[in-house]
Amino acid sequence: MCSNSLWLTRKSALGRCAAIAAVGGVLLIAGMPALGQDRLEVAAGESVVSVKLAGQPLAVYQFQPQPRKPYLKELFSPGGVNVLRDAPADHLHHHSLMFAVAVDGVDFWSENEKCGRQKHVRLADPGVHTRDGESWCVCSQQVDWVGPDGETLHLKEERNVGVCRSGDPAASLVVWSTSLAVPPGKQSVTLSGSTYFGLGMRFVQSMDKGGAFRNADGKTGVEGTNDVRSRWCAYAAAVDGKPVTVAMFDCPRNPRHPATWFTMDSAFAYLAATLNLSKQPLVIEADKPLALRYAVALWDGHVEPEKIEKVYQQMIRDSADR
Repeated sequence: MCSNSLWLTRKSALGRCAAIAAVGGVLLIAGMPALGQDRLEVAAGESVVSVKLAGQPLAVYQFQPQPRKPYLKELFSPGGVNVLRDAPADHLHHHSLMFAVAVDGVDFWSENEKCGRQKHVRLADPGVHTRDGESWCVCSQQVDWVGPDGETLHLKEERNVGVCRSGDPAASLVVWSTSLAVPPGKQSVTLSGSTYFGLGMRFVQSMDKGGAFRNADGKTGVEGTNDVRSRWCAYAAAVDGKPVTVAMFDCPRNPRHPATWFTMDSAFAYLAATLNLSKQPLVIEADKPLALRYAVALWDGHVEPEKIEKVYQQMIRDSADR
């Protein structure tokens, strides 16, 4: 595992770098020289930040919404296999790894004239920092959730997204952290939405068939994992004949932990960690921003549940220092 906290807390990873600690929301990408990397190679364009380790693609973050959300566009396994699919023809609003819910009845998941937009506000210039033998790329982003009119502010977000390469067997690891705050002039907002609203992942087309879901409680298949609460859920499939395993983890300090999962493998495969908002809307008070943290691990090959659980338990130990 990474020596930094995988939940990217201020006490641990965020506390290590003044450039990070000074900003509420960051995109944080880490590389481990122990696996043969010297430093990260970072390229920032007009809409994306691309990161490589030792010349190999690791991740691409789309910070300028295209057209309505910022999201993690690509994530590569240690073997160089990307598992994320952006804007497929059947659902153009599915953007790789993305987070969206409804706020006060305004849908931020779908993308039509009646939906809201996650508006990019600020992204700091990305830079690479080395600390304790680790290479870090730090970008910071703030996001305003605005209504269909493009002006009405429904939610203010400070987002943390982190990626590193570590573990045994080696895995690409993602941490998605966000702080959702009530905008000025409001006393509260209410989150709601469909059964799949939350942190969702759309897989590349070759993973749509022949895959298998499993959760932390030993339940398998869509029938055993969909609309079921568990501390993590994993999906094993193949990308053009190359087997991979993806697991998503719910932080123990999230509200309504363990997460309620949405899984499907009919027509296409999808995995989402949700707050069960379709059955229980969630109110955010003006003086109490909502903090959420999730993580994703991506391995080459089919990984046994014991190894997935080992990664999850490490995350619990790391988050205990918050």
